[in-house]
Amino acid sequence: MTLRLYDTASRTVRDFVPLVEGRVGIYVCGATVQGSPHIGHIRSAVAYDQLWRWLAEGHGYQVTLIRNVTDIDDKILAKSAEAGWPWWAWAMRFEREFTDAYDALGLLRPSYEPRATGHVPEMITLMQRLIDLDHAYPAADESGDVYFDVRSLPEYGSLTRQKVEDMAPAEDADPRGKRDPRDFALWKGIKPGEVASWPTPWGQGRPGWHLECSAMAHKYLGDTFDIHGGGIDLRFPHHENEQAQSHAAGYGFARYWVHNGWVTTSGEKMSKSLGNSLVVSNLLAEVPAVVLRYWLGSAQYRSNLEYHPGALSEAATAYERIAGFVRRAGRSGLEAEAPVAFPPAFRAAMDDDLNVAGALAVVHDTVRQGNAALDAGDRAVAARAVAEVVRMTDVLGVNPLDPHWAAADSGAESTAMAALDVLV
Repeated sequence: MTLRLYDTASRTVRDFVPLVEGRVGIYVCGATVQGSPHIGHIRSAVAYDQLWRWLAEGHGYQVTLIRNVTDIDDKILAKSAEAGWPWWAWAMRFEREFTDAYDALGLLRPSYEPRATGHVPEMITLMQRLIDLDHAYPAADESGDVYFDVRSLPEYGSLTRQKVEDMAPAEDADPRGKRDPRDFALWKGIKPGEVASWPTPWGQGRPGWHLECSAMAHKYLGDTFDIHGGGIDLRFPHHENEQAQSHAAGYGFARYWVHNGWVTTSGEKMSKSLGNSLVVSNLLAEVPAVVLRYWLGSAQYRSNLEYHPGALSEAATAYERIAGFVRRAGRSGLEAEAPVAFPPAFRAAMDDDLNVAGALAVVHDTVRQGNAALDAGDRAVAARAVAEVVRMTDVLGVNPLDPHWAAADSGAESTAMAALDVLV
């Protein structure tokens, strides 16, 4: 069967055909390391972890996944200054927290995780190329700012189906020296009191948010690559601007745009500004990591995932049904057969734009069949069921037999409900 993915650019579900047969290149916008990771951040990472696993295990592709780290931006500078920390130490502190959260939830490590500050030479090269092609310009006031000329690219706005005339002024830099208020910053000249800067032909400064991703995607994945992923809120201006500057430079850039939905609380996007952030480290002190991973990966990636006090309790109950069956089969002397094919219904669900909710329905149906077979003494059917459950949950990242979930193996997941009482 063919994997089909919803492409934001075309607004259609498209057959996925890789640029190079047998290989897939993915660029995912990672963390801006200004503070501790909450479950909204990690939901995105889980979604692309599942995509990677399905591309590799379901279709046999060799996957290269690049997930960047934005370790310099306005918020990092402001928060570090307020706390009295060097900006680079502040960024590294929270980069480590993100890494710890990814690891705790069993995410595959990306093929490479480049930092913005490590790729300034590539950014300067890209800016010079855009200036030479008349798509960018240094600010006339010699501030050190460099801007992308949005009107120089007729297709600007195509990703999000907007017209330039309908767009608000870009807010990523002061309007000093701009030809058009909608022009966005490629480079921000240093301001009085700032300490983070790098030399360029146009003056001291630091990178704009959009520039870094285009430069790093090009370095590690080439002129054109398969999939660009990120949160739905990044479509504009971030991804629109990435695409614009990359196309203006003559690069094909992303062939498919994939965007994940939000984690919401009371129907609103989760954010620190709403005061409803749920920090991963705090939740992991209350619930097993596999339960949090199960919940974060339980919905189709494009849908919003609503957090409520009973959400993790429900996830713990659902996961325990799976783990309980696998333990029961083990106590009966059954071992998962290998190799075993994915059930057709599971494959169909995953190939249908990564319909994880449908795939989990197949998992739970197989668990019910396996338990019924154990009750009836049908060891052959039960053995096949446990093998299928292990294979399916492995690709979803919640395999009870995965050594990463050692606590679950010892039966600790059965205490999840008690732990969750603290939350509910």
